Amino acid sequence: MIKKCIYGCLLLAMTACNSAPQSDELTMIVGTYTNAGSEGIYTYKFDQENGSVKPLEVIKMDNPSYLTLSANQQVMYVVSEQHEETASVFAFRFDKESGKAELMNSQLTYGEDPCYVATNGKIVTTANYSGGSMSVFPLRYDGGLEPVDTVFCGSIGGPDMSRQDAPHVHCTIFTPDGKQLLATDFSADRILHFDVAANPAKPHLLSDATPIDTDSGPRHIIFSKDGRFVYIISELSEAVTVCNYDEWNMQVIQTIETHPQADRHAADIHLSPDGKFLYASVRNADDGLAIFEVNQQTGMLTKVGYQPTGKHPRNFNITPNGKYVLVADMNDNKIEIFERDLQTGLLTNTQRDIQLSMPVCIVFAK
Repeated sequence: MIKKCIYGCLLLAMTACNSAPQSDELTMIVGTYTNAGSEGIYTYKFDQENGSVKPLEVIKMDNPSYLTLSANQQVMYVVSEQHEETASVFAFRFDKESGKAELMNSQLTYGEDPCYVATNGKIVTTANYSGGSMSVFPLRYDGGLEPVDTVFCGSIGGPDMSRQDAPHVHCTIFTPDGKQLLATDFSADRILHFDVAANPAKPHLLSDATPIDTDSGPRHIIFSKDGRFVYIISELSEAVTVCNYDEWNMQVIQTIETHPQADRHAADIHLSPDGKFLYASVRNADDGLAIFEVNQQTGMLTKVGYQPTGKHPRNFNITPNGKYVLVADMNDNKIEIFERDLQTGLLTNTQRDIQLSMPVCIVFAK
C-alpha cells in the first residue's frame, strides 16, 4: 500500500512537471534602414503572452531591410539594400537564445536595392528592386553563401510610366509543395513561375506567368497554410488578389480593395496563424492595416475592418500564438504592438511602442 502511494505521488509529480507551462518568449529580429541613426539589425526578447519586450543585441551593418532564417533557425540571411554595385546578401550564424549573430560571409547580388530574401535550404534568392532581377545563390554545406549562380531579369509592360518604366522584382517565395518558386514581376503586372521540383538548387523559368490586374504592381505573396490559396498584395492598386493553387496551376479568383482611396503604396501581407484572417498594410494618407476574414472553403476574403497605424507601415508580423501584431512604422521610427482579438480579427493598440529608427522588417525565431 505504501509502495502504491509513493508510486502514485511520483506519477502525479511527473505529470505536473510535464504539463508545466513553457516559456512564451520569442526572439524578435528587426531590420532597419541605417541612414537616420540606426546601426543595423536589432534583436529583442518578446513575450507573446503578455507583450513585454527586452532588448538583446545590435548587429551592425548597412541597410538590412529584409531578412529570413534557415529552417533550423541557426543561419540568418540578410540583404544590404544598396543602390549601387555594393548591394549584397549576408549569411550569419544566429543564436536565437542570446540574439547574437556571427558573420559567415556575404556575396554581391549583381542587382541594385535587394529588398527581399528567401531560402529553400538549397539556395538563397534575393529580389532586387532597382536591379529588376532575382539573384540565385547556391548554399555551402554549412549554410554559407556561394557566389551568385544565376540572375533572372524581370520585364515591363504596365501602364504607369512613372513607376513601371523599368523592371522591378519585389518578392520571391517558395511554394509549400516545394515544386515552384514565385516572383513578383512588378512592372509587368504578373507573377513569374520557376520550376524547382526537378532540381531544388537550379530554378528554371517557366513560360507560363500568372497575370494580375493591369496597373497593379504586385509586391508581396503569401500562401495559405494548406497551400491551396495564394494571396498577393499589389503596391499600385493597393488591392489583394486571391488565387487558387494546385501544383503547377494558379488562377485568379478574387480581387478586393484594401482602402477606398488608393494612394499606390500598399506594402505587406500576412495571415493569422489559424488562417482565419488576413492583414495587409497600406502606406497612404490613412496609414493602416486592412483586415479580412478568410472563407476556409473557398479562400476568398471579406473585409471586416481597418486599423490605423503610425506612418508608413512597411512591414509587420504576427506572433505564432496569434495574440499580437507588431507593425514597423518606418517614418514614425517605432514598432507598434497591437493585441489581436482571436475571434473577430480586430486589433487594439497597446500603446507600448518600441522606439527604433526606421524599422522595416520583423521576424520571429520560434
